[in-house]
Amino acid sequence: MATTNVASMIDHTLLKADATSQQIETLCQEAKEHKFFSVCVNPTWVSTASDLLSGSDVKVCTVIGFPLGATTPETKAFETKNAIENGADEVDMVINIGALKDKNDELVEKDIRAVVEAAKGKALTKVIIETSLLTNEEKVRACQLAVKAGTDFVKTSTGFSTGGATVEDIKLMRESVGPNIGVKASGGVRNTADTEKMIQAGATRIGASAGVAILQGLTVTSDY
Repeated sequence: MATTNVASMIDHTLLKADATSQQIETLCQEAKEHKFFSVCVNPTWVSTASDLLSGSDVKVCTVIGFPLGATTPETKAFETKNAIENGADEVDMVINIGALKDKNDELVEKDIRAVVEAAKGKALTKVIIETSLLTNEEKVRACQLAVKAGTDFVKTSTGFSTGGATVEDIKLMRESVGPNIGVKASGGVRNTADTEKMIQAGATRIGASAGVAILQGLTVTSDY
């Protein structure tokens, strides 16, 4: 698999709470140099990243209701609108995980739809289902609700919970959403081999803080 193809599938990610402006600047420089698809940063850094990436092809991705997903649909919608106003091209929102486990599918769908509608025509939406906290039945249901609500992508993980992406989860998610919805593997993707396995399983985007190491064939021991 050509390096350039892999690079164009990577959301180069820095979501740590202690990220500094210098680290965000480095992230953006690396993204331009290696031609990553996007940088993924917390909302406070969206306008900075947008300015740093102006004139390049690199998109700005941010996170909504992150990392717990436990804010209200109205809050997530506001956060989405604000992020887009600040320059976000893509928004990765965390579902209401407790509502999913309660089988409150109406709330889960409403929650996702609030973000989808706030972003419609302005930004691409990805739905983080946090696979490490879900049963297979819940993963399938979450994917189906995300598709029903109009998302562009489903995504495995925040990188801040008990586990990250697995090949098995990517396969299950791809089967659940069909061929026309994106699947993003994130959390724990740390080397070229991991990345290629995820892509072969059906991932169309990779979220990783190890983007540079992945392209260089190296392995890193830490994630987001």
